[in-house]
Parts: sequence; C-alpha cells; structure tokens
Amino acid sequence: MATHAQIAQTKSESLQNPGSRAPSGIHANWWPSNACAKAFWAQQECVPYQQLLQDTIEWAAPGPRERWLDLGCGGGAITRGLWERSRGTLATVVGLDCAAANQLSYRRLRESLSPAPAERIQFIHHNFSSGLGLFSDDEFDHIVSGLSISYAESYDEATGEWTSVAYDQLLAELYRVIRPGGRLVFSVNVPNPSWAKVVWRSLPRLFRGGHTLQSLKRIGRMLRYGRWLKREARAGRFHYLPAAEVNRRLAGAGFVSIAHRLSYCDQAFIFRAVKPT
Repeated sequence: MATHAQIAQTKSESLQNPGSRAPSGIHANWWPSNACAKAFWAQQECVPYQQLLQDTIEWAAPGPRERWLDLGCGGGAITRGLWERSRGTLATVVGLDCAAANQLSYRRLRESLSPAPAERIQFIHHNFSSGLGLFSDDEFDHIVSGLSISYAESYDEATGEWTSVAYDQLLAELYRVIRPGGRLVFSVNVPNPSWAKVVWRSLPRLFRGGHTLQSLKRIGRMLRYGRWLKREARAGRFHYLPAAEVNRRLAGAGFVSIAHRLSYCDQAFIFRAVKPT
C-alpha cells in the first residue's frame, strides 16, 4: 500500500517541480536549492532559534494519535520536537518543503528517533506557493510551521509586481486542510528582522563548541541568504508583516482565538489560531 507521502508526492509532482537550482533573473529563488537548505540547517545551532523552537512546541502541545503537518519543515527540527514532546505517540507527522535536500535530513531523523516512527514521519517535496491541493479537506488535526509562511510568493506578469495573493491563498488552504477545532501554530519574522542580533546572541555558545570555524562558515552563508530575503521582502515578494496585519489576514481566512507572542530574541512572532468547530 502506498504511504501518505507517496500519494501526496505523486499529486505534488503533477503541480510543480521546483528543482534543486535557483533560476536566474528577477524570479531567482534560492529556497529550493540544496545549498540554501543546508545553510539553514545551521540555524538550529543558534540560541535564539532553540528558544523559538521550544516556544513553538509549547504552543503546539502535541498529543497522542494526532495528525500533524509541518509546513516548510526544513531539516525537521519541529518534527523532532513534536515527536519527542508526544513521546512517539503521534499518528502522523508530514514534513513538507520545497528543498529536496531535506528528504535526506528526514531519513536521518527517522533513524535517530525513539521510539522509531517508521512511516509515521514522512517527507513531501512540494512548493506551498502553488497551494496545498495534494491534501484533502480536514486531513490534519493540527498544523505547525517555523519561519516559512512569509515566503509564499506570487508574481503578476501583467503588472511586473510581486503580490500577496499566494500568501492569502496559503492561509485559506491551511484553514481548509485542518479539521474543525484544529490549531495552526506558526512563526514569522518581524518587519525588518535583524539577523546580526540572532547571530550575536549565539556566538558565546559557538565559541564553547568544538567546531567553531565550521559553525561560523555555515552562519556566514545563512547571513548571505538573509540579505537576499530582506531585499526581496522590501520589494514585496516576501511578507514580513506587523502582528496586527497577520492577525487580520488570519481572521479573514476564518481562524478564531488568535494569539501571538514574540520569540527568537524579538525577531519573530509566534501565532496560534483555531479553526472553529
């Protein structure tokens, strides 16, 4: 029998194939590239990210037999946190990301977890900017996402401008695939985030580690991608929005009981919202 991930992957491939290299020109997108994916694995070493992860899992509060979607999962840090917090009692965690390199990270993740998840932890290679049509209505009990939703992108060829259409459509799709009563817990960067502040707060721990030079190189690469992200956000491609604006768009998609807090040394908001029963 095909796994959940295999079925969804077949649907995903029919919708898009982001590839491993970024295209050139105004449409250049580094997120699907292997180099970018591996660079952002390094953020797990940052003290502010570890606090963000802890805060996110706390608000997610996973429980036995629940079905979770980890949107924009990257290397699987949140998936690991959900699994360990639930003591391996979750029914399913599906990690979805546009970078194929993260499939390897998920393979290693499955091998390292206890109890062993087998097929209960899956990875799907898919770009959520094209929607979530590979999932059925009410397919997940809850959804979590770490610093990813902001990067839903849409470009209007007629006007030559970036729009927020894909961002709003993604929120509507998240609402659709969560069951009534389910939670959406996600983090997004604040307007004009300071990556330097994040790195500065992490330096003492890096220098106490045994691989300082290697860690600094990875963080340097992450900072270079960070400059690209902020430049594109200023152009309207990505969406570093004030908390009030995110709240408004969540309410517009139908979510209720919306709350938020700061984390990531005040460089990110964590939101929690509920699909009404």
